[in-house]
Amino acid sequence: PFYYYFPEMSFTDAFFEAMSGLTTTGATVISGLDTLPPSINFWRHMLNWLGGMGIIVLAVAILPMLGVGGTQLFKAEIAGVHKDKTSPRISQTAKQLWEFYLACTLWIAIALHWAGMGWFDAACHAMSAFALGGFSTHDSNIAFFNSPAIEWVIIGATLLGGINFANHFAALRQKSLRHYWQDEEVRTMILLLSGSIVVVALYLAYKDFYSLADAFRFVAFNFVSIGLASGFSNADFATWPLIASLWMFFLANILANTGSMGGGVKLVRILALCKILKREMTLLQHPNAVHVVKVNGHKLSDHVAMAIAAFVFVYFCTVTLFTFALMISGLDLVSALTAVIACITNAGPGLGAVGPSHDYTVLSTAQKWICAVVMLLGRLEIFTVLMLFTP
Repeated sequence: PFYYYFPEMSFTDAFFEAMSGLTTTGATVISGLDTLPPSINFWRHMLNWLGGMGIIVLAVAILPMLGVGGTQLFKAEIAGVHKDKTSPRISQTAKQLWEFYLACTLWIAIALHWAGMGWFDAACHAMSAFALGGFSTHDSNIAFFNSPAIEWVIIGATLLGGINFANHFAALRQKSLRHYWQDEEVRTMILLLSGSIVVVALYLAYKDFYSLADAFRFVAFNFVSIGLASGFSNADFATWPLIASLWMFFLANILANTGSMGGGVKLVRILALCKILKREMTLLQHPNAVHVVKVNGHKLSDHVAMAIAAFVFVYFCTVTLFTFALMISGLDLVSALTAVIACITNAGPGLGAVGPSHDYTVLSTAQKWICAVVMLLGRLEIFTVLMLFTP
C-alpha cells in the first residue's frame, strides 16, 4: 500500500516502512503523518499489531523448541512447553495468546479514549503501544497530546507488552499480582527501570532541563518506552545530556523480558551471565566448591550457558559491525550507534540525525537497507536468520 499510495516513494522507502511496522520497530520514513488518510495510518498500526502478535507466538511457542541463543532456559517459564504449560499444543497456545492479545488491545483503546484520545487515535495507539511498535498518527508522536493521563496509559501498556506473557497467564490463573514480583526477571526489570528513572530525573532537574515534576514525567515515559523498545516519545531526549540518553539506549539492549514483544538481548540472559560470572569468581577463590547456577529456581546447564554467552557475543558484535557500516556510509558515531541499537532492539528513534524530532528520511538508500537488515536480525534474534544461510 505504501508504494502504490505515495507516487514519490521509492521501493526502498516502502520496504523500510513495512519492515519497521512488521518488526515493531516504529522507525518511519513518512512525514506529514497528521494529514495522512486514516486508511494508511490504520494500516501502519495494523502492521505493528500483527507483527507484535507474530513475535509473541515465535517467542513463546517456537524459539524455545529450537533452543536459539539459549532459549532452552525459558522452557520452564514459557507457556506451551512445560508441565505447568498454558496449553499442550502450539496451535492452542497461539489461540490463547491471540485472545489475550486482542482483549488487552481493546482495553487499552478504551483507556486511551477515556484519557482524552479520539476513538481513531485510541485504536491506532492501542495497537502500536501493546505491540511495542511505536508508530503514531502524529509527527510529534505522543507529545502531540500533551496529556499525562494518556502517557500513563501508554506506560502501562508498554509494561504489559514488555513482560513475559507466561507471567500474565500465571497472574490470571492465581488472580494475584504477586507472581510478577516473584519472577526474577520482572523484579530486576522494575528495579532497574525505577532506579534509572529516579537518578536521571534528579540529574535533569539539577541541570535545570525541567522542573522536578516534569523531569519525572518525561524521564519515566521515555525510559519505559525506549528501555522496553516501544519507541514512543513525549520529549526530545536527543537534547538531554548524552550520558542520560546513552544509558537509556543501553537499557534498550537488555531490559525487555523473554516471551514478550520487546527486543534486544533479553534480561534473563543478562541475569544468567551475571550469575555465571559470579560462579567463576567463586571458583577462582574456592576451586573445589560446588556452585549451581539457577535462574528463577531452574538449574542452568553448561550447554545453555554457552549458548547464552555465544548469543550475547554475536549480538554485540552485530551492533559493532553495523555501526561501522553506517559510519562508513557517512553517519556520525552517535547517529550510527543509536540507529543500530534502535533497529536491533526494535525501539525506533535514535539520537542525532535519527532522533525523536527527526525521522529516517535523512538516511541514504544504502543506510536504509542496512537499518532494515538490522531490524530483521534483531526481531528474529540473529541466530534464526543466520541458520537460513548455514550450509
